Amino acid sequence: MTAEAGVALASAWQAGSPALLGFGGDSLIELLSAAVVLRRFRDEREDARTEKRTAQVGGILLFALAAFVVIASAAALLGYREVRTSLVGILLLLIAAIVMPWLAKEKRHLAAKTGSAALRADAAESALCGYMAWIALAGLVVNAVSKNHWTDPLAALCLTPIIVREGWEAMHGKPCRSC
Repeated sequence: MTAEAGVALASAWQAGSPALLGFGGDSLIELLSAAVVLRRFRDEREDARTEKRTAQVGGILLFALAAFVVIASAAALLGYREVRTSLVGILLLLIAAIVMPWLAKEKRHLAAKTGSAALRADAAESALCGYMAWIALAGLVVNAVSKNHWTDPLAALCLTPIIVREGWEAMHGKPCRSC
């Protein structure tokens, strides 16, 4: 995830791509979420309060991601930076679009076995990474082929309702029984 975030953010900077910025931001937030989940599983006090607090952190990270995507997209749509083609970004997004849905599925199965809302929130963030990869990939490919520079930030904005819904569910989630 660290390499994914680094490549995405470096490519985003070079291309001025809000979709890649959002994807890279998602990767960073997913990395933080994974650290939170790891800490949750290492916490010997493993009580309902710890579980709830950990799930809420996952939700807060998703809300932060939604705000990040909206701000980056608005800045690009308002013309503060030209959106250019990124072949490295397209390749990265294609790989993530294939790998992240699989990873989310595996995390959901583990969350169901352990009854962990925190791991369920982390699985939601992995699924979001996959959704974001597909949507951002569409925006970058259309931009590369037709030079419609507004498709990249529009693709990034399409992610916002999904991210907000997943953040809400993580914040108000119950221990996962049948993820």
